[in-house]
Amino acid sequence: MPPAESLESRTVRSRFFAGSVLSALLAGACGAEKPPAAQGIEIGFFGALTGPQATFALSGKNGATLAFEQLNRAGGVLGKRLDMLIEDDHNEAAEAASAVSKLITRDHVVALIGENASSRSLAAAPIAQNYQVPMVSPSSTNVAVTKKGDYIFRVCFVDSYQGKALAVFSRQTLKSATAAILIDAKSDYSVGLAEAFRQAFTGLGGRVLSEMKYAEGDSDFSAQLTTIRPSRPDVIVVPGYYTDAGLIARQARSLGIEAALLGADGWDSPKLTEIGGAAVEGAYFSNHYSVEDPSPAVRAFVDEYRRAYGADPDSIAALSYDAARLIADAIRRAGSTEGKRVRDALAATKDFPGATGKITMDADRNPVKPAVILKVERGKPRFAATVAP
Repeated sequence: MPPAESLESRTVRSRFFAGSVLSALLAGACGAEKPPAAQGIEIGFFGALTGPQATFALSGKNGATLAFEQLNRAGGVLGKRLDMLIEDDHNEAAEAASAVSKLITRDHVVALIGENASSRSLAAAPIAQNYQVPMVSPSSTNVAVTKKGDYIFRVCFVDSYQGKALAVFSRQTLKSATAAILIDAKSDYSVGLAEAFRQAFTGLGGRVLSEMKYAEGDSDFSAQLTTIRPSRPDVIVVPGYYTDAGLIARQARSLGIEAALLGADGWDSPKLTEIGGAAVEGAYFSNHYSVEDPSPAVRAFVDEYRRAYGADPDSIAALSYDAARLIADAIRRAGSTEGKRVRDALAATKDFPGATGKITMDADRNPVKPAVILKVERGKPRFAATVAP
């Protein structure tokens, strides 16, 4: 996967077109905007291109880039090219809000793709809502995200469903009777997912023996794991990110804990096995799609992504690809880039053919989609099961 452009820079901006430098200079000198006939349709992308979860934003940038490049090769939308402007929010909620404000007020984007993390989407969404600029999150699964306003959408399932899917898989497939949960207490994503799992697991007759907390950036989980160990749970659920999950897996195995490890879409990164090594073999996590899916739509996406980037697309790449194409489709259906008309078109989305499945928006601007369960085998996530809505 290619590195992001100018990661050292505080602001990362990218345009996918060859514009006229002279026209831009003249427009800047006169304080005027580009002539409408020459102006593309500008979409904002914001994410943590630097920081502990940078692989997510980098994958997302690649997926969205691929989508816009495909669309532009086919003639763009409404007779105009699609240009993407990118902001790095440095893994900070306040920076995510600032990035969205810049993209809207300075760059005049007509829609936004982002963020991946729920905490940063929750910080950015009120800005987009205030300016009535549609925002589509690829992977923020916390249920509160779209409740920030009717201009806020997502293309991923929500934690209430993902948590239930994990619980159903744990109880019905793994036959787990008991569980322990390790929660990143500072992450809205982790807290919300843990709550959803807990409710569903106990509702299905399982018992949660313990819940331990940590904070993102911690590297020593021995105290929490030592507390968990005597109860011998069937599964240990880690609803956090790959950086933490890999370390927790290694430390759990070093302490002789044999419980199955269970996670969610925050685990989906090649870094999971780089960090966790053999300790994550046999672990399961829920996800939005499988790179092994034989459907024509998935195969076409995976093949072109591999040609472009020399790697398999993870779920963030696929979801960002879908978010970009969904925005373009909404603009086409709206026949306009005006915020309310694009918002209304997004809300009316039905059976949009995405790489992560057909997308139909419900009344809360969330798609109803199946969850995929992947199992780590020989260092790779392999398809294990599908849990229907």
